Amino acid sequence: MDQPAGTGQESVWDYPRPPRWEDCFKHIQVVFNGVVIADSRQTVRVLETGHPPVYYVPPEDVLIESLESSDLTTQCEFKGQASYYHVVVGEKRATNGAWAYPEPERPYDRMKGYLAFYANLMDACMVDGEKVKPEPNEYYGGWITSDIAGPFKEEAGAGSDEAES
Repeated sequence: MDQPAGTGQESVWDYPRPPRWEDCFKHIQVVFNGVVIADSRQTVRVLETGHPPVYYVPPEDVLIESLESSDLTTQCEFKGQASYYHVVVGEKRATNGAWAYPEPERPYDRMKGYLAFYANLMDACMVDGEKVKPEPNEYYGGWITSDIAGPFKEEAGAGSDEAES
């Protein structure tokens, strides 16, 4: 991944379209209502032009009892149909706070059943101990860390029409 000169950061404008997935061994944690509901060092990171990475956690590293199936589904032109989950811990609920691809299209089949979380709906999402910032557009679930450079799609001045096509 190219890094902007002198910054030590990855530019989201160097990420590919269609998106690429890669195995990621950074320490990923998700906290909701004071409970660590996801904790993994074996995630899948999806990179797409103009967006911060989305981290997908294997189901065995998620507190599955904190998830309730939702009726919401969406369609990604690349990965296929996503299913959503409400995140519930105690009395606190994040409606449609997580999603997964139960039957992803190739070549994304490696992330089958892995779960992603909206950082803006969780108490904290962490990458190697750094609390992430949510992607500016609430529809997408990218996580912004200090090693990721924007601007991000949906921000003023982000990219060009050519980059978005």
